[in-house]
Amino acid sequence: MYQIKNFFDNDDVKVIDSMGAFSVVEYQKDLSVMPQTAMAAYYCSQMNVRKRQVVCDVSKSNVTVQAGAMHWMVGDVKATTGLKGVGDFFGKTMRGSVTGESAIKPEYTGDGTLVLEPTYKYILLVDLKDWNGSIVLDDGLFLACESTLKHKAVMRSNLSSAVAGNEGLFNLGIQGNGIVCLESPCPREELIEITLDNDVLKVDGNFAIAWSGSLNFTVERSGKSLIGSAASGEGLVNVYRGTGKVLLAPVR
Repeated sequence: MYQIKNFFDNDDVKVIDSMGAFSVVEYQKDLSVMPQTAMAAYYCSQMNVRKRQVVCDVSKSNVTVQAGAMHWMVGDVKATTGLKGVGDFFGKTMRGSVTGESAIKPEYTGDGTLVLEPTYKYILLVDLKDWNGSIVLDDGLFLACESTLKHKAVMRSNLSSAVAGNEGLFNLGIQGNGIVCLESPCPREELIEITLDNDVLKVDGNFAIAWSGSLNFTVERSGKSLIGSAASGEGLVNVYRGTGKVLLAPVR
């Protein structure tokens, strides 16, 4: 048995979201300040620049987290590699090398509480049932997920998507039924959600942070010809085609 005091019952700590095995806590003010940093801390709290942490109830589900994200854990919680054999090891190593994600993401099992490192980024809890069981993430967004979900490297539809668009050739895709935790550069209140029904979305820049695995992603000229692209002033754009959803950030 264990007890946790001065965390969830702290007046400065607020639970701002909860889904599945995950809860997101937000520190309303930074109380650990000195006189020389007090002014910056005050304006940070007023502008929603606050520390946030993900709390995982491992008794509800095994969880997989980004390597190095663990802050502290209590109870009968065990950290494993999540590997299921030599083939799984080589597969995850290969996926990590092409997506830029950590090759091995630790899996936590048991019956206790796991708390991830604090961050000033915004934490999004996403239920994959709202994405038809498949989502593709921009680089660096993955923080944690329920271990029932499958990870795979998703290749761009053509080589030009990487070379011409100055992007990587692969993204991390997550499939299944469960909850994913993302570290977003923007709060949920500012994210634009676009639902496509056999249609096309064109974006100038990498403002899309996540999109449905059912969408076809390429990089194309904004116009039908080089002259048309030059005239529009946009050049190359990211194109999402098909049926599914896209999350757009207003700034990156």
